[in-house]
Amino acid sequence: MWAPLVTQLYFKLGPLCFGNFFEGDCYIVLEKGSGQSTDIHYWIGKASSQDEQGAAAIYVTQLDEYLGGSPVQHREVQGSESPRFRSYFRNGIIYKKGGVASGFRHVDTNAYNVLRLLHVKGRKNVTATEVEVSWNSFNNGDIFLLDVGKAIVQWNGPQSNRREKLKAVLLAQDIRDRERGGRAQIGVVEGGDEQDSPELMKVMTAVLGQRTGHLKDAIPDEKPGQVQKTNVRLVFENSGNLVVQEVATQPLTQDLLHSSDCYIVDQSGSSVMVWKGKLASKQERREALNRAMGYIKAKNYPSSTTVEVMTEGGESAMFKHLFKSWRDKGQTQGLGTTHSVGKIAKVDQVKFDVMELHARPELAAQQRMVDDASGDVKVWRIENLELADVNPSTYGQFYGGDCYLVLYTYQRSNQQQHILYMWQGRHATKDEITACAYQAVNIDNKYNGAPVQVRVIMGKEPRHFLAIFKGNLIIFMGGTGRPGVVNPEAGARLFQVRGTNELNTKATEVPARASSLNTNDVFLLKTDHVCYLWYGKGCSGDERVMGRAMSDVLSRQDKQVVMEGQEPAEFWVALGGKAPYASDKRLQREEPPHSPRLFECSNQTGQFRMTEVDDFAQSDLDEEDVMLLDTWEEIFLWVGKFANKHETKEAWNSAQEYLRTHPAGRDPDTPIIFVRQGYEPPTFTGWFNAWDPHKWSGGNSYEEMKKKLSGAASLSQITVVTSLIVSCVICLQAYLSDADFENLLGTSRSDFQRLPKWRQNDLKKKAGLF
Repeated sequence: MWAPLVTQLYFKLGPLCFGNFFEGDCYIVLEKGSGQSTDIHYWIGKASSQDEQGAAAIYVTQLDEYLGGSPVQHREVQGSESPRFRSYFRNGIIYKKGGVASGFRHVDTNAYNVLRLLHVKGRKNVTATEVEVSWNSFNNGDIFLLDVGKAIVQWNGPQSNRREKLKAVLLAQDIRDRERGGRAQIGVVEGGDEQDSPELMKVMTAVLGQRTGHLKDAIPDEKPGQVQKTNVRLVFENSGNLVVQEVATQPLTQDLLHSSDCYIVDQSGSSVMVWKGKLASKQERREALNRAMGYIKAKNYPSSTTVEVMTEGGESAMFKHLFKSWRDKGQTQGLGTTHSVGKIAKVDQVKFDVMELHARPELAAQQRMVDDASGDVKVWRIENLELADVNPSTYGQFYGGDCYLVLYTYQRSNQQQHILYMWQGRHATKDEITACAYQAVNIDNKYNGAPVQVRVIMGKEPRHFLAIFKGNLIIFMGGTGRPGVVNPEAGARLFQVRGTNELNTKATEVPARASSLNTNDVFLLKTDHVCYLWYGKGCSGDERVMGRAMSDVLSRQDKQVVMEGQEPAEFWVALGGKAPYASDKRLQREEPPHSPRLFECSNQTGQFRMTEVDDFAQSDLDEEDVMLLDTWEEIFLWVGKFANKHETKEAWNSAQEYLRTHPAGRDPDTPIIFVRQGYEPPTFTGWFNAWDPHKWSGGNSYEEMKKKLSGAASLSQITVVTSLIVSCVICLQAYLSDADFENLLGTSRSDFQRLPKWRQNDLKKKAGLF
């Protein structure tokens, strides 16, 4: 019965505790991916006990069995988390001292009795660790957040870079919006120019005391692990004993794996993967995780070594990449479309019976559906930072310049249940996004905290969100749905339609040009006189049916079906002329033989490094870096406009080394394609969903975000906070009698003054003075 509880914890605590991990605890994170893929991560805090770690491992095994043995299991150690795990927490992971007494601990978004110092590290997926509230914790190379409840002061080390500063600002905003309901002030201090921020320095001095001496030198980032290890071994496990026998070294081939056995794939200690054959004994499969830990200990590998456990038929993309060739069951040879297990085509055939979903929570988890989407829907739009009702006749129409709140109500066991979706448009203002979070708290309070809150970023809509709009979900690239506001006339408009039934279909507006087309999808081209239905050669019959239905929602004009390769001249004229588009026939496959992989190449930490980006999207392309996209038959080097020459040069060398040392024995002559930002060919953009060529023109830089945070209104609020903190310190020293002082703080005034500043602050915090 505990698996549904995990699902409840994940969603119920997610909006407010998302990304917060106590160092004294262990956590289990269940992630339901596309189709039927599921990942179970168990996270180990550095201060957790052996009993807690053992219990977490047992629960993971039980959950794996409950879900039929199909999930991929991951062991995550604090500070050494996998890229996939870090990708779940886009705004960063916060390590908090101590542990949680109860999994159902209430989080109060209006509590301001906070005093903590967070040490922020990382550029892509940041981590923030609670450290001693003292100047002794600071150094010149990193970023620190001083959180005093009603104010968050970001101090940037003189040697920190712009990307790190931007990620820290986003983390500070996330703390403000999630934990303070959007009602805390944020200020930024540049460590090399502290005199430019006198009010903020007053806050820091009041809390930390007067700084004496010099700050510590920058702490080098941990030495990055290699993207791949050249020495990959396949090891056979002898059941009953931890007796291992090396079967083969790279390049590995799939026929080495036998269904009746379990194997370990060892990447020179950087990661250990366990493969469980479907015909292996139940005992062997159950002991797989323990055997992996025993193997790591026997090889004297670090305890933080990454561990993945998977079952035959549910292999991860990373595992498949270690083999020279890999063929999934049912995959066809040559051209043509195949629908392998776990893809949408398989899931779509399941008829949703709401009673069965309630009776079988594991089915609800597999389908990522709490019900059959037949409940009640209420939609609001953020207008002038307040809630405005949306006309029900336009439900399902979302504009990229707006933010929306969607309340979904359904019945379970004769009780009303609620899900509150917070949809954020890509071009919405920061104030609107903040107001969206604030209004979500108000609605949550109205229903006594009952709604499950889900933040939805434009283009990342979960399946249930799609389902509640019954195939009528249309996402407009920009503009607003506010009544009375006339959006600029766009002329011809092009929409990419994806989905095979009313439960999983959406239409996303893309630039109206030929290069936006993709041979694998259905597109709707809406002009002044006609609506074209363009069917790519790789789309299925179900996708065409949904494209037709979506065209009726989008336009009342006459419809004209256009088959790929048979387009009339008027079609190309509406798109501004013919142009190459994503027509690689491999895109007709439901699943490519090898999933594409994206890596960030950077030397901003002082050394060149390549870091994999899991579950990537266009938003992961960093303007300051070089990105490597591996589509197996081609290697793309994408160069951001702010990338430096050294990174570009090293990326070329690293791409060649990447191919040369790849465990699967890649062809060293694989084409390496150099692409500059703004000049991406369709062979590159075709690997990204709903590519937006104007994405980078409307985003806020670090300097722009800092300027907004440093406005007059924000500074006035910071000044008030400063006065409160300073007056609090004064009242301790001047207005309390010696007896009251000792009763309140548990120590005499003279003893208190001899304590270090961090200890004084800790006592004041416990006394409720912060």
